[in-house]
Amino acid sequence: MPRLRAFLKYWLPVLFWMAVIFAASSDAQSFEHSSRLIAPLLHWLFPKMSGDTVHLIVFLARKCAHLTEYAVFALLVWRALNHSRNNLAPWSWPKVGGAMLVVFLYASGDEFHQIFVPTRTPRIHDVVIDTIGGATALFALWIIHRRKLKPQIQ
Repeated sequence: MPRLRAFLKYWLPVLFWMAVIFAASSDAQSFEHSSRLIAPLLHWLFPKMSGDTVHLIVFLARKCAHLTEYAVFALLVWRALNHSRNNLAPWSWPKVGGAMLVVFLYASGDEFHQIFVPTRTPRIHDVVIDTIGGATALFALWIIHRRKLKPQIQ
């Protein structure tokens, strides 16, 4: 029973987030569909904004979404790899490397999946963006961890 509890606590969120990412790779989340949501809002807020600017903002919003979803994914994978008897173990660079490997492989698989979605285009630079998102989140976590270890000056 403790193994099942540990799985549910640490790995079920990872699997759930993988499903979220997979769903985001569907036709419903393609550029065409997301621009149908963001572009009208931008035109309503800024009626004189050019079509090129709207296109750029939609593009940047989508890339920020890539960064964010894989940052969350990296943190969840790191949490799952780094637990030890319900307590977080000390910082471990090999586990960070393992988390980054999982992020990279899942990002690559996600782009491969898009080959089979008619309205999606697999792009290597999206794998790079996804991996950077994961690395950025883990770097921020490392900074937080280091600050907690520094003695407080009073």
